[in-house]
Amino acid sequence: MEKAFLGVDVGSVSTNMVLFSQENEIITSLYLRTQGQPIKIIQEGLKQIEKSICGIPVDICGVGTTGSARRLAGIMLGADSIKNEITCHAMAAIHFMPETNTVIEIGGQDSKIIILRDGIVSDFAMNTVCAAGTGSFLDHQAARLNVPIEEFGNLALKSRNPVRIAGRCSVFAESDMIHKQQMGHALPDIVAGLCDALVRNYLNNVGKGKEILPPVVFQGGVAANAGIKAALEKALNLCVIIPKYYSVMGAIGAAILARSALNSKGNVTNFRGFSISELDYNANNFECTDCPNYCEIVNITVEGKVLARWGSRCGKWEE
Repeated sequence: MEKAFLGVDVGSVSTNMVLFSQENEIITSLYLRTQGQPIKIIQEGLKQIEKSICGIPVDICGVGTTGSARRLAGIMLGADSIKNEITCHAMAAIHFMPETNTVIEIGGQDSKIIILRDGIVSDFAMNTVCAAGTGSFLDHQAARLNVPIEEFGNLALKSRNPVRIAGRCSVFAESDMIHKQQMGHALPDIVAGLCDALVRNYLNNVGKGKEILPPVVFQGGVAANAGIKAALEKALNLCVIIPKYYSVMGAIGAAILARSALNSKGNVTNFRGFSISELDYNANNFECTDCPNYCEIVNITVEGKVLARWGSRCGKWEE
Protein backbone atom coordinates (compact mmCIF):
# COMPACT_ATOMS: atom_id res chain seq x y z
CA MET A 1 0.00 0.00 0.00
CA GLU A 2 1.37 3.41 -1.01
CA LYS A 3 1.89 5.91 1.78
CA ALA A 4 0.64 9.43 1.08
CA PHE A 5 0.20 12.78 2.81
CA LEU A 6 -2.76 15.07 2.27
CA GLY A 7 -2.11 18.80 1.91
CA VAL A 8 -5.03 21.25 2.06
CA ASP A 9 -4.80 24.98 1.27
CA VAL A 10 -8.06 26.81 1.97
CA GLY A 11 -8.07 30.41 0.77
CA SER A 12 -10.77 33.00 0.25
CA VAL A 13 -10.99 32.29 -3.51
CA SER A 14 -9.78 28.72 -3.97
CA THR A 15 -9.32 25.51 -2.02
CA ASN A 16 -6.48 23.28 -3.19
CA MET A 17 -5.80 19.70 -2.17
CA VAL A 18 -2.97 17.32 -3.05
CA LEU A 19 -2.04 13.76 -2.19
CA PHE A 20 1.74 13.67 -1.96
CA SER A 21 3.45 10.28 -1.92
CA GLN A 22 6.34 9.17 0.29
CA GLU A 23 8.41 9.13 -2.92
CA ASN A 24 7.68 12.85 -3.57
CA GLU A 25 5.17 12.27 -6.34
CA ILE A 26 1.80 13.97 -6.79
CA ILE A 27 -0.79 11.18 -6.71
CA THR A 28 -3.69 13.53 -7.34
CA SER A 29 -4.42 17.24 -7.02
CA LEU A 30 -7.58 19.31 -6.87
CA TYR A 31 -8.54 22.97 -7.37
CA LEU A 32 -11.96 24.17 -6.22
CA ARG A 33 -13.57 27.58 -5.78
CA THR A 34 -14.17 28.25 -2.08
CA GLN A 35 -17.24 30.43 -2.79
CA GLY A 36 -17.38 31.64 0.81
CA GLN A 37 -18.25 28.12 2.03
CA PRO A 38 -15.00 26.54 3.28
CA ILE A 39 -16.67 23.73 5.26
CA LYS A 40 -18.78 22.62 2.30
CA ILE A 41 -15.88 22.87 -0.15
CA ILE A 42 -13.49 20.93 2.12
CA GLN A 43 -16.06 18.14 2.31
CA GLU A 44 -16.62 18.23 -1.45
CA GLY A 45 -12.86 18.13 -2.02
CA LEU A 46 -12.49 15.08 0.21
CA LYS A 47 -15.19 13.28 -1.75
CA GLN A 48 -13.39 14.02 -5.02
CA ILE A 49 -10.01 12.96 -3.62
CA GLU A 50 -11.47 9.70 -2.34
CA LYS A 51 -13.12 9.06 -5.70
CA SER A 52 -9.90 9.78 -7.61
CA ILE A 53 -7.97 7.12 -5.65
CA CYS A 54 -10.75 4.53 -5.77
CA GLY A 55 -9.12 1.19 -6.49
CA ILE A 56 -5.63 2.51 -5.71
CA PRO A 57 -4.17 1.21 -2.43
CA VAL A 58 -3.28 4.48 -0.66
CA ASP A 59 -2.71 4.93 3.06
CA ILE A 60 -3.16 8.55 4.29
CA CYS A 61 -0.31 8.83 6.79
CA GLY A 62 -0.62 12.52 7.60
CA VAL A 63 -2.51 15.75 6.91
CA GLY A 64 -1.30 19.34 6.75
CA THR A 65 -3.37 22.51 6.31
CA THR A 66 -2.60 26.09 5.33
CA GLY A 67 -4.35 29.16 3.97
CA SER A 68 -6.61 31.73 5.60
CA ALA A 69 -8.94 28.95 6.85
CA ARG A 70 -6.13 26.61 7.90
CA ARG A 71 -7.32 26.34 11.50
CA LEU A 72 -10.88 25.50 10.51
CA ALA A 73 -9.61 22.94 7.99
CA GLY A 74 -7.20 21.52 10.54
CA ILE A 75 -9.95 21.01 13.12
CA MET A 76 -12.23 19.36 10.57
CA LEU A 77 -9.60 17.04 9.12
CA GLY A 78 -7.60 16.26 12.23
CA ALA A 79 -4.47 17.90 10.84
CA ASP A 80 -1.01 16.90 12.06
CA SER A 81 0.45 20.22 10.91
CA ILE A 82 -1.19 23.65 10.63
CA LYS A 83 1.16 26.23 9.08
CA ASN A 84 0.89 29.68 7.48
CA GLU A 85 1.06 30.26 3.74
CA ILE A 86 4.56 31.77 3.81
CA THR A 87 6.05 28.64 5.34
CA CYS A 88 4.17 26.27 3.02
CA HIS A 89 4.89 28.13 -0.23
CA ALA A 90 8.56 28.44 0.71
CA MET A 91 8.77 24.73 1.54
CA ALA A 92 7.21 23.71 -1.78
CA ALA A 93 9.49 26.00 -3.79
CA ILE A 94 12.59 24.68 -2.04
CA HIS A 95 11.44 21.10 -2.55
CA PHE A 96 11.20 21.46 -6.33
CA MET A 97 14.07 23.94 -6.71
CA PRO A 98 16.44 24.01 -3.72
CA GLU A 99 18.41 26.96 -5.12
CA THR A 100 15.36 29.30 -5.15
CA ASN A 101 16.13 32.80 -3.87
CA THR A 102 12.78 34.54 -4.47
CA VAL A 103 9.21 33.28 -4.46
CA ILE A 104 6.51 35.45 -6.04
CA GLU A 105 3.01 34.23 -5.22
CA ILE A 106 -0.08 35.96 -6.57
CA GLY A 107 -3.44 34.50 -5.69
CA GLY A 108 -7.05 35.54 -6.03
CA GLN A 109 -7.31 37.85 -3.03
CA ASP A 110 -3.75 38.37 -1.80
CA SER A 111 -0.18 38.28 -2.97
CA LYS A 112 3.12 37.68 -1.26
CA ILE A 113 6.86 37.69 -1.77
CA ILE A 114 9.23 35.34 0.04
CA ILE A 115 12.96 35.98 0.15
CA LEU A 116 14.99 32.80 0.61
CA ARG A 117 18.69 32.55 1.34
CA ASP A 118 20.36 29.16 1.60
CA GLY A 119 16.98 27.46 1.89
CA ILE A 120 15.80 29.63 4.79
CA VAL A 121 13.14 32.36 4.76
CA SER A 122 15.02 35.59 5.47
CA ASP A 123 12.23 38.07 4.64
CA PHE A 124 8.68 38.21 3.33
CA ALA A 125 5.77 40.57 2.73
CA MET A 126 2.08 40.20 1.97
CA ASN A 127 -0.58 42.39 0.39
CA THR A 128 -4.04 41.77 1.82
CA VAL A 129 -5.48 45.29 1.53
CA CYS A 130 -5.61 46.44 -2.11
CA ALA A 131 -6.99 44.18 -4.84
CA ALA A 132 -4.97 45.87 -7.60
CA GLY A 133 -2.08 43.42 -7.16
CA THR A 134 -4.14 40.22 -7.11
CA GLY A 135 -5.96 37.82 -9.41
CA SER A 136 -9.41 39.21 -8.55
CA PHE A 137 -8.34 42.48 -10.18
CA LEU A 138 -7.61 40.66 -13.45
CA ASP A 139 -10.86 38.66 -13.21
CA HIS A 140 -12.88 41.84 -12.80
CA GLN A 141 -11.20 43.71 -15.65
CA ALA A 142 -11.38 40.69 -17.97
CA ALA A 143 -15.13 40.50 -17.36
CA ARG A 144 -15.50 44.20 -18.08
CA LEU A 145 -13.54 43.81 -21.34
CA ASN A 146 -15.60 40.70 -22.20
CA VAL A 147 -12.40 38.66 -22.48
CA PRO A 148 -12.33 35.12 -20.99
CA ILE A 149 -9.69 35.13 -18.25
CA GLU A 150 -8.15 32.01 -19.86
CA GLU A 151 -7.37 34.08 -22.99
CA PHE A 152 -6.26 37.21 -21.13
CA GLY A 153 -2.54 36.40 -20.97
CA ASN A 154 -2.15 35.30 -24.58
CA LEU A 155 -3.99 38.41 -25.75
CA ALA A 156 -1.50 40.56 -23.82
CA LEU A 157 1.37 38.88 -25.65
CA LYS A 158 -0.04 40.16 -28.96
CA SER A 159 0.44 43.78 -27.89
CA ARG A 160 2.94 45.90 -29.76
CA ASN A 161 2.49 49.11 -27.76
CA PRO A 162 1.07 48.53 -24.26
CA VAL A 163 -0.75 51.54 -22.83
CA ARG A 164 0.16 52.81 -19.38
CA ILE A 165 -2.66 52.25 -16.89
CA ALA A 166 -2.62 53.57 -13.33
CA GLY A 167 -2.05 50.52 -11.14
CA ARG A 168 -1.86 52.17 -7.74
CA CYS A 169 -5.50 51.41 -6.95
CA SER A 170 -8.05 49.04 -8.53
CA VAL A 171 -10.64 51.84 -8.75
CA PHE A 172 -8.23 54.21 -10.52
CA ALA A 173 -7.02 51.40 -12.78
CA GLU A 174 -10.56 50.65 -13.93
CA SER A 175 -11.28 54.32 -14.63
CA ASP A 176 -8.04 54.64 -16.56
CA MET A 177 -8.79 51.46 -18.54
CA ILE A 178 -12.22 52.80 -19.55
CA HIS A 179 -10.60 56.06 -20.64
CA LYS A 180 -8.11 54.16 -22.82
CA GLN A 181 -10.99 52.19 -24.40
CA GLN A 182 -12.84 55.40 -25.20
CA MET A 183 -9.72 56.84 -26.82
CA GLY A 184 -9.67 53.87 -29.19
CA HIS A 185 -6.61 51.94 -28.06
CA ALA A 186 -6.37 48.34 -29.30
CA LEU A 187 -7.62 45.63 -26.93
CA PRO A 188 -4.28 43.74 -26.74
CA ASP A 189 -2.52 46.99 -25.78
CA ILE A 190 -5.06 47.64 -23.00
CA VAL A 191 -4.77 44.07 -21.70
CA ALA A 192 -0.97 44.27 -21.72
CA GLY A 193 -1.22 47.61 -19.91
CA LEU A 194 -3.34 45.96 -17.20
CA CYS A 195 -0.73 43.22 -16.78
CA ASP A 196 2.01 45.83 -16.46
CA ALA A 197 -0.13 47.75 -13.95
CA LEU A 198 -0.63 44.69 -11.74
CA VAL A 199 3.09 43.91 -11.76
CA ARG A 200 3.96 47.54 -11.05
CA ASN A 201 1.54 47.56 -8.10
CA TYR A 202 3.01 44.30 -6.79
CA LEU A 203 6.63 45.45 -7.00
CA ASN A 204 5.92 48.91 -5.54
CA ASN A 205 3.98 47.50 -2.59
CA VAL A 206 4.70 43.85 -1.80
CA GLY A 207 8.18 43.85 -3.31
CA LYS A 208 9.21 47.30 -2.10
CA GLY A 209 12.68 47.26 -0.55
CA LYS A 210 13.17 43.54 -1.20
CA GLU A 211 16.31 42.18 -2.85
CA ILE A 212 14.86 40.09 -5.66
CA LEU A 213 17.54 37.66 -6.79
CA PRO A 214 17.31 34.74 -9.23
CA PRO A 215 16.17 32.04 -9.40
CA VAL A 216 12.72 33.61 -9.15
CA VAL A 217 9.82 31.14 -8.82
CA PHE A 218 6.30 32.34 -9.70
CA GLN A 219 3.47 30.50 -7.89
CA GLY A 220 -0.27 30.89 -7.39
CA GLY A 221 -3.22 30.84 -9.77
CA VAL A 222 -2.11 34.00 -11.58
CA ALA A 223 1.05 32.20 -12.73
CA ALA A 224 -1.17 30.66 -15.44
CA ASN A 225 -1.40 34.10 -17.03
CA ALA A 226 1.31 34.39 -19.69
CA GLY A 227 0.86 38.16 -19.80
CA ILE A 228 1.74 38.56 -16.11
CA LYS A 229 4.80 36.33 -16.49
CA ALA A 230 6.00 38.44 -19.41
CA ALA A 231 5.32 41.67 -17.49
CA LEU A 232 7.28 40.37 -14.48
CA GLU A 233 10.25 39.36 -16.62
CA LYS A 234 10.24 42.77 -18.31
CA ALA A 235 10.05 44.67 -15.01
CA LEU A 236 12.67 42.56 -13.22
CA ASN A 237 14.88 41.91 -16.25
CA LEU A 238 15.08 38.34 -14.99
CA CYS A 239 13.83 34.94 -16.10
CA VAL A 240 10.80 33.86 -14.06
CA ILE A 241 10.29 30.12 -13.46
CA ILE A 242 6.78 28.64 -13.16
CA PRO A 243 6.74 25.20 -11.50
CA LYS A 244 4.59 22.40 -12.89
CA TYR A 245 2.20 22.48 -9.92
CA TYR A 246 2.17 26.27 -9.58
CA SER A 247 -1.51 26.47 -8.57
CA VAL A 248 -1.30 24.01 -5.64
CA MET A 249 2.15 24.78 -4.19
CA GLY A 250 0.69 25.85 -0.84
CA ALA A 251 -1.05 22.48 -0.46
CA ILE A 252 2.14 20.64 -1.48
CA GLY A 253 4.09 22.54 1.18
CA ALA A 254 1.44 21.67 3.78
CA ALA A 255 1.72 17.96 2.89
CA ILE A 256 5.53 18.03 3.10
CA LEU A 257 5.41 19.74 6.51
CA ALA A 258 2.89 17.19 7.79
CA ARG A 259 5.24 14.41 6.71
CA SER A 260 8.16 16.10 8.47
CA ALA A 261 6.14 16.63 11.66
CA LEU A 262 5.12 12.98 11.87
CA ASN A 263 8.49 11.55 10.86
CA SER A 264 10.34 13.62 13.46
CA LYS A 265 8.02 12.51 16.27
CA GLY A 266 7.19 9.04 15.04
CA ASN A 267 3.52 9.67 15.72
CA VAL A 268 0.41 8.24 14.08
CA THR A 269 -1.74 10.66 12.08
CA ASN A 270 -4.76 12.41 13.58
CA PHE A 271 -6.61 12.29 10.23
CA ARG A 272 -10.32 11.77 10.87
CA GLY A 273 -10.87 9.87 7.64
CA PHE A 274 -12.83 10.48 4.44
CA SER A 275 -16.09 9.81 6.29
CA ILE A 276 -16.05 13.39 7.63
CA SER A 277 -17.29 14.49 4.19
CA GLU A 278 -20.69 13.11 5.22
CA LEU A 279 -20.86 14.69 8.70
CA ASP A 280 -22.94 17.73 9.56
CA TYR A 281 -20.47 20.51 10.40
CA ASN A 282 -21.61 23.95 11.45
CA ALA A 283 -19.75 27.18 12.23
CA ASN A 284 -21.18 30.08 14.23
CA ASN A 285 -19.93 32.71 16.61
CA PHE A 286 -20.82 34.51 19.81
CA GLU A 287 -19.44 37.42 21.83
CA CYS A 288 -17.88 36.68 25.18
CA THR A 289 -18.95 39.29 27.76
CA ASP A 290 -16.87 38.03 30.67
CA CYS A 291 -14.44 40.95 30.38
CA PRO A 292 -14.15 44.33 28.54
CA ASN A 293 -12.36 42.71 25.57
CA TYR A 294 -15.67 41.34 24.21
CA CYS A 295 -13.89 38.69 22.16
CA GLU A 296 -15.72 37.17 19.22
CA ILE A 297 -15.58 33.41 19.67
CA VAL A 298 -15.79 31.01 16.71
CA ASN A 299 -17.74 27.88 17.56
CA ILE A 300 -17.39 24.72 15.42
CA THR A 301 -19.84 21.87 15.94
CA VAL A 302 -20.20 18.47 14.29
CA GLU A 303 -23.39 16.46 14.55
CA GLY A 304 -24.55 18.98 17.17
CA LYS A 305 -21.49 18.51 19.42
CA VAL A 306 -18.84 21.18 20.01
CA LEU A 307 -15.65 20.23 18.19
CA ALA A 308 -13.57 23.35 18.79
CA ARG A 309 -13.69 27.01 19.79
CA TRP A 310 -11.21 29.83 19.36
CA GLY A 311 -10.92 33.61 19.32
CA SER A 312 -10.49 34.54 22.99
CA ARG A 313 -7.45 36.56 24.04
CA CYS A 314 -7.21 34.80 27.40
CA GLY A 315 -7.57 31.28 25.96
CA LYS A 316 -10.62 30.52 28.06
CA TRP A 317 -12.75 29.08 25.28
CA GLU A 318 -9.89 27.20 23.64
CA GLU A 319 -9.54 25.19 26.83
